[in-house]
Amino acid sequence: MTKKQLSLANNAFQLPNGQTIAYYDSKPQAGESVDDTAIVLLHGFCGSSAYWVEVVSQLSAHGRVIAPDLRGHGGSSAPDHSPYEMEQFAEDLFVLARELGIERISLFGHSLGGYVSLAFAERHPELLKSFALVHSTAKPDGEEAKGNRDKAAKALLADGVGPFVEGLVPKLFAPDHKETMAAAITDMIEIGRGTSAAGAAATALGMKARPDRTGVLEQLNVPRLLIAGSEDGVIAPANTFTVDGPHVTQALLEGSGHMSMIEAPEQLVEEMVAFLKSL
Repeated sequence: MTKKQLSLANNAFQLPNGQTIAYYDSKPQAGESVDDTAIVLLHGFCGSSAYWVEVVSQLSAHGRVIAPDLRGHGGSSAPDHSPYEMEQFAEDLFVLARELGIERISLFGHSLGGYVSLAFAERHPELLKSFALVHSTAKPDGEEAKGNRDKAAKALLADGVGPFVEGLVPKLFAPDHKETMAAAITDMIEIGRGTSAAGAAATALGMKARPDRTGVLEQLNVPRLLIAGSEDGVIAPANTFTVDGPHVTQALLEGSGHMSMIEAPEQLVEEMVAFLKSL
């Protein structure tokens, strides 16, 4: 994997607080109109916009695609404070959307990106055209998980991000894929190495502090898509499929772990496109 592929970002924006958000934008060429509605993709922990490399081109046929590098990740700045609360990530996205003239969002959040998406939905529901969790959950961390966040933060600060992602990334893939997708796992580890160790530690503590947002997911007045992998060892399908109803679509990707955008991109795109076409 080349340096360029560690992030898809082709633009950067300086926030009022002086921090920089790097982002991918499939905006039209000069002279063409720019839609005020966008498909926004938020990546997972120790990832970057490059997590979406297999899906952005196909989604671009259905609208303008924006894929930011979240604070502390990829090409974005890592603010010097801790924790990074999910609400702060959400406000980064809000400011970026306003800068780009985006008035309506079809929001897809993977894992950490789902936690950020829920915070965004709670604070700015009027901007949502649709909402999707991809291998994520509205539930908060349990006590054991909170303890693991503390351990992760300490390990990141003590040993750096390299050893951490080497241990983390293989767990994100289905057991059957750990050998057959060894090259992809190596690529995802390299993306992870681009994460700020302090930023990752601050993010881990922010995930620990997030509240239960099941009520937010239930009360959203927009179509919702919930995507889970049958072999996800990080977030079980039952923890993704926490709400149901006439405006909720649940999609189980058979054989996929926590990284369907890499493990099963065709299946994932099929579900995402069908959902977007239904809006």
